[in-house]
Amino acid sequence: MPSPQTPFPMTTIQGATSSNKRRLHGDPVILVCTLFLSAFGVLAVHSASSYTAKVQYGDEWYFTTKQLIGFLLGVVALFLCAKFDYKKLSGKKIRYVALILPMVLLALVFVPGIGKSNYGATRWIGIGSITIQPSELAKYGFVIFASAYMSERMGKMRTFKGVLPVLLAGGAICLLIIIEPNMSVTMCVGLLMLVMLFLGGMQVKHFMLIFIPALLVIPVLIMIEPYRLSRLSAFLDPWENPKGEGYQLIQSLYALGNGGWFGTGLFRSRQKYRFLPFAESDFILSVIGEEFGFIGTLILFTVCAVLILRGIKVAANADDFFSFLLSSGITLVYGIQTVINALVVSGSIPPTGLPLPLISSGNTSLIITMASMGVLYAISARNARRA
Repeated sequence: MPSPQTPFPMTTIQGATSSNKRRLHGDPVILVCTLFLSAFGVLAVHSASSYTAKVQYGDEWYFTTKQLIGFLLGVVALFLCAKFDYKKLSGKKIRYVALILPMVLLALVFVPGIGKSNYGATRWIGIGSITIQPSELAKYGFVIFASAYMSERMGKMRTFKGVLPVLLAGGAICLLIIIEPNMSVTMCVGLLMLVMLFLGGMQVKHFMLIFIPALLVIPVLIMIEPYRLSRLSAFLDPWENPKGEGYQLIQSLYALGNGGWFGTGLFRSRQKYRFLPFAESDFILSVIGEEFGFIGTLILFTVCAVLILRGIKVAANADDFFSFLLSSGITLVYGIQTVINALVVSGSIPPTGLPLPLISSGNTSLIITMASMGVLYAISARNARRA
């Protein structure tokens, strides 16, 4: 069993020839895809939000300006993290700060005067005019902690006692998020935790011991909240209540259907004129599908898929277990959220509030996701230096 600092035998690059030049930089495709998606997101947010922003705030650039600021800060975070020595994240102090700080922020959400509520949920912290969504930090904080912890205890991860700290950390984050309430992000963190534990070396029998009860908890969480049952009913037959719970999904399907093969054209969506709720955030893909059509949406998801595949490649080529787990976790966070958003918008799974990463309106998600891609690039650079 290799130590965290020794070459990871599963991913050693084979068949290198003397004619190959030594690469000094990481995978540029990661940076290009990240910048393209986030820049396109600014354009998409403006298109989806300009009318609503003008009606609600008297400024059609309200959401666009915020997204542009997030994009610029995200670019800085992207390149700073690309140069950052990510190995420092495995340090004991940093790993616990990465885990505990987001949990403290998640707890502060429930403090009157600090937590901000919207649409019946308290998910944000307000500092003056600035709002932060702690759950976005918690996802990556968990990845850092789990990667550092499991890379030091590779042998112990085959025992249930060995996986318990990671399980408890992920469970605590899920508990804090579900009581906001935010079931969609809870499920994302739960799935992330299970896959990370599996990649960390957890035995299949222990995996099933956790997975089966977690699967059984989902129906319970749905039944204890009436609005979740309504959403499930709307998913099964949205036209049963077209002006209620089924309204958003119906409007999303109208938008996608109206887009056809090639779309109505940029800025020419009809559903964004306050027919489609949350057009600039959770359902921005519906507006993109309407304006750019099936072909445009396919191109967009091709770029997303390339970014995910590059992340998988970085993990496969990692030369130590910590780099493998960290790059896998970053890729999982992005991939899980992207896939779930696409499934929700297309009506393939019950509606849930989950933004499309790098594209939907929301500065916390945008900046943190771009920063994580910078770390992914830094890992690819380390892989390239030893090639």
